[in-house]
Amino acid sequence: MKIVVIGGGAGGASFAARMRRLDNKAEIIILEKTDETSIASCGLPYYIGEVIEDRSNMQVASPAFLKQLFDINVELNAEVDLINPQEKFVQTTDGRHFAYDKLVLATGTKPFIPPLEGLDKMPHFTVKSLADADKIKAYIAQNKPQRATVVGGGFIGVEVAENLCHLGIKTALVEMADQVLLPLDTDLALQVHKEMEKNGMELYLKDGLKLVEEGKLLLTSGKEIASDMLILAAGVRPETSLAEKAGIKLTDKGLIITNAYMQTNFDDIYACGDNVAVKDFVSGQPSMIALAGPANRQGRLIADHITNNHPYPYTGSQGTGIVKVFGLTAAFTGNNEKQLQRNNIPYEKMIILANSHAGYYPGAESMTLKVLYSHEGKIFGAQAVGKDGVDKRIDVIATIMRLNGTTADLRDAELCYAPPYSGAKDPVNLIGMAIENARQGLVKPYFGTTFDDMVVLDVRPPQIYAKEHIDGAINIPAGQIRSRLNELPKDKTIMVHCFKGYTSYVVARILLQNGFDKILSYAGGWNFYKSLTD
Repeated sequence: MKIVVIGGGAGGASFAARMRRLDNKAEIIILEKTDETSIASCGLPYYIGEVIEDRSNMQVASPAFLKQLFDINVELNAEVDLINPQEKFVQTTDGRHFAYDKLVLATGTKPFIPPLEGLDKMPHFTVKSLADADKIKAYIAQNKPQRATVVGGGFIGVEVAENLCHLGIKTALVEMADQVLLPLDTDLALQVHKEMEKNGMELYLKDGLKLVEEGKLLLTSGKEIASDMLILAAGVRPETSLAEKAGIKLTDKGLIITNAYMQTNFDDIYACGDNVAVKDFVSGQPSMIALAGPANRQGRLIADHITNNHPYPYTGSQGTGIVKVFGLTAAFTGNNEKQLQRNNIPYEKMIILANSHAGYYPGAESMTLKVLYSHEGKIFGAQAVGKDGVDKRIDVIATIMRLNGTTADLRDAELCYAPPYSGAKDPVNLIGMAIENARQGLVKPYFGTTFDDMVVLDVRPPQIYAKEHIDGAINIPAGQIRSRLNELPKDKTIMVHCFKGYTSYVVARILLQNGFDKILSYAGGWNFYKSLTD
C-alpha cells in the first residue's frame, strides 16, 4: 500500500507513526512544504522568551528519527500543487509525481495577515514556524527593541506578549474584541486583563490596527502606540486551497468536510487537523478547533480506519484548552455563553470561588470556576481562572462531559484528597453541589453588577463592611440574621452576599424558611463582584 501524507505537523506525523505501527509493509511518505516537521508549535512563544533555551527541544520528531524508527520517508521543501483524485497521484511544484493508494491531508493553517497600509515600514513577524521564532529572536538580539506590539489576543498573541514582557520589552496588545482569550466569557477574562496590566502590559481592547508608520502604529480609535516591532497574531485560516482545486468539498469557511472517520468526499482521501471542520461536541455544529490534541487523535483514528484495526468514529471536539498568563492560569472546555447564545441553546450557569487545596494547609490559592449547563443537568462547558489547580479541575469536568455525565456527576465525583492537593470537597464537587442546589430550587444565584429595586444584604463582619461595600447595602452579619429578621422587608427582592458565596447561601436558606420568598444569593460573593467592577 502506498500512502502519501501532505503536511508533517501534529496530525500528519501522528497518522504516519500509527500507520507504521499497524502496517510494517506500507510505503509511507510525508511531503512537507517547509523545512520543518513535527515542531513543538505550542512552545514557540516560550522559545522566543528564552524559557525554552535549547532549540533542539523544539523538534519533536526529526525526519531522521522518523526514518530510523518508523521507516517513514520525509521530503522537506516539497510543496504539493496538484492532487489528482481520479488517477490517484499528487504533484509537487518541481514536477515530481507521487502515486498513492491512500492520501492524508494534514495541511493545517496559515497565519492571517491583515491588509495594512505601511506594513513594510516596521519589522513585523508571524509566529507559525520555528523559522518565524528564529527570526524574532534574531531581531531582538541584534536590535534590542524597547517596545513591541502584538496584534491578536488569542493563545499565541497572549503567550508571545507575556514572553516579550519577560525579555524586558515594553509590550502592547491590540485586540478587536472586548476581551482576550475568546473561549473565556468576559466575566472571567477580566481577571486575565488585570493580571496582564499588573505585569506592565498595555491592553488596547475593542480596537484595531489601522496604519503602520515608522516607529509607531495608528489604531482605528485614533490612538497611537510607539513600537519598534510588530507581531501579527490575528488568527489563522485553513490551508485548503489545494483541496478545493482537487474537488474536495469544503464548508463556506473553507474547512474540509469529512465523515466521522475523517474521509473526504473521495473515499481514499482523508483529512485531519486544523484544516478540517470538526463537530462541536456541544452544539453538533461544524467548527474550526485548532488544537494539537484533536489533530493527533484524528491522525491516529485515520490509521485505524485504513487498516480496519477496530475502526472508531471521531465524536467531536470540546475545544478544551489552557493558557498561562504570568501568574494566572486560564482553562476551558466546551461552549461558553456566547457560543450557546449564538446557537440558541438555553442554559443556566454557576460560578464559585474555591481554594486550590485545603485552606488550612499553607499556599492555598483561590480560583474562579464556572459551569454552564442545561435545566436537566447536561454540562455544556466550564471555565476556570486561578493561580493553582485550574488544570486538573477543567480536565475532570472535560472528562465527565466526554462521558456524557451530568452536573450530579460533578457533585458525586470521587477525587483525590489530601490537604496539600485538595479539600475533602473538591472544587469540582462544590460547583456540582451548588448547581444541584439551584436545580432543586434551594437557592437562586445572582450574577449581575446592578441591584435596581433590590435590598442588598451584606452578611460579612461589620469591620469588613466598614472598609468597603456595595453602595446602599445594609449589613447584618450572618451570625445575627436569625435575631434580626424583622429588619428585612418581605415584599422586596433581597440579594444576599458574603465573601465567596457560601455564607450567603446559608443565609438565603434561613430567609427562605422564614417567610421570605424573593431571595437571591450572589454567586462568587464580594470577591467575584470586585473582579467584575474594579
